[in-house]
Amino acid sequence: MSKHRFPRPFLTLLLAAALALFAAASAQDHDPNAVINLATNADPTMNPWAPGAVIESNLINTILFEQLTRYSPTDLSPSPALAERWEASEDALAWTFYLRDDVLWSDGDPFDADDVAFTFNDVVKNPELGAQSANQFAAVERVEVVDQYTVRFVLNTPFSALPYYLASYAGILPAHVLSDAENPLTVASFNKQQPVSTGPYKVAEYVSGSHVRMVPNENYYGSAPKLAGIVFRIIPDTNTQVAQLLAGQLDLVGRLNPTALAGVERNPALDVMRQSQNIFYFVALNMDDERFQDVRVRQALLTAIDRQALIDALVQGYGQVATGPIAPLLAALHNPDVEQHAYDPERAKALLAEAGWTPGADGVLQKDGQPFVIDMPTASYAELTPASLLIQQFWADVGVKAELTTIEWNAYIQQVILERDYEASVAWWSMPPTPDVTPYVSCSAAHTGNNIPNYCNEELDELLAAGRRALTAEEQQDAYYALQELLAVELPYLYLWHPDIISVKRNTLQGMPEINAATAFQHSEEWYVAR
Repeated sequence: MSKHRFPRPFLTLLLAAALALFAAASAQDHDPNAVINLATNADPTMNPWAPGAVIESNLINTILFEQLTRYSPTDLSPSPALAERWEASEDALAWTFYLRDDVLWSDGDPFDADDVAFTFNDVVKNPELGAQSANQFAAVERVEVVDQYTVRFVLNTPFSALPYYLASYAGILPAHVLSDAENPLTVASFNKQQPVSTGPYKVAEYVSGSHVRMVPNENYYGSAPKLAGIVFRIIPDTNTQVAQLLAGQLDLVGRLNPTALAGVERNPALDVMRQSQNIFYFVALNMDDERFQDVRVRQALLTAIDRQALIDALVQGYGQVATGPIAPLLAALHNPDVEQHAYDPERAKALLAEAGWTPGADGVLQKDGQPFVIDMPTASYAELTPASLLIQQFWADVGVKAELTTIEWNAYIQQVILERDYEASVAWWSMPPTPDVTPYVSCSAAHTGNNIPNYCNEELDELLAAGRRALTAEEQQDAYYALQELLAVELPYLYLWHPDIISVKRNTLQGMPEINAATAFQHSEEWYVAR
């Protein structure tokens, strides 16, 4: 058989033609002019460390502000982002992060180690600023600039989960923009207009009460985004979000109540995503209230709640009863053999009686002439209000009166989370995929951090420290199993349920990792709308 030899110029033209055909085929896979519409429940604050910037802001800030690490879309392990790699010292008291040298801020200024040092030393570690979730980094003493693209996190105690926490809503701020501000967390032109950022999209327009419009960041270091834009529409009411999704006005609704699934599951244009999360719903009891310092009262109030009934009524069974903060998602470290506090109203009454609470003439328990009445603010968001109403009834059945007030989301965050002005309240925490719950239950996080019940227990702090020191899987399991046993007895929170998070998206929206929401938004440059 004869062999044909083609001249090099012909081969070059043939290769170029093949590449052009491949590029053309790829371009046809998605619409480069597509703009997608998402929803958020309140006016966001576009600064990942601003006090009170939580669910209405987190996912927006995840798109805007790159972090040192981000979660792998396959197993939630920390993977490179602004940092290319990292390593711990032999004594586990320092972590060195090697930064990318090709990153620009959206205004064209280069990103470097000074931005990381500013973010943590001047913002997160400044107690006067009260940065959101700063207590997650209590183990960080300071961040040292080794050179232009290397930083060292110096710790005051071992912190094996540091790379995980750096992937959890820990965006880096621009020193050249904010370092001269009296308070870098309250600069309105940054937080509420057009922040300088490093993510794949940047803010083009922010209209309070209406929307935030994002366009591709031409300075993004990674692959060019595949969408022409992303619009977050500010829609406080979840039912309105669902209605707009069904009408084709939204492309994604997250944290959807399963009661709304009947309307969307039959729609061939929509995909339902069910995702496990390291989330726990709870009743927070303010431990500054002397009544709740008695562990028998805490145990009674939990025993009085039929948690499975809450799951069935509120989320159509999409969840499981929580016995602590560490979800079954973390299978190797979740301890199922702890105190359960199963629903038992008679047991609840007996515990309250032991604590000195006796029935009054109107059926409400009283002690020292004072009725057991609990001020219980709730937010008008998702399951919070209906859960509060059901718990109000469960507690009434054992003689405890809860007085509910429903307030707007941002006002709720200010009153309950920031000011701790409450006696009891239903809420939830969404945590990184790690069993280290120090930011939510440690003494150092009470009153000013994420420990909103203001609970403090030295024995618990010792177990938390043991978990952070643990180097082997066996040591970690020992520490975190013991931790969960103590939490299930002491109940710094009344643990309610671990939810399955339901999101619904238009099926033309592709490229979105489905492992969890935080990870999906960390990879937003990969999203596209299929033709």
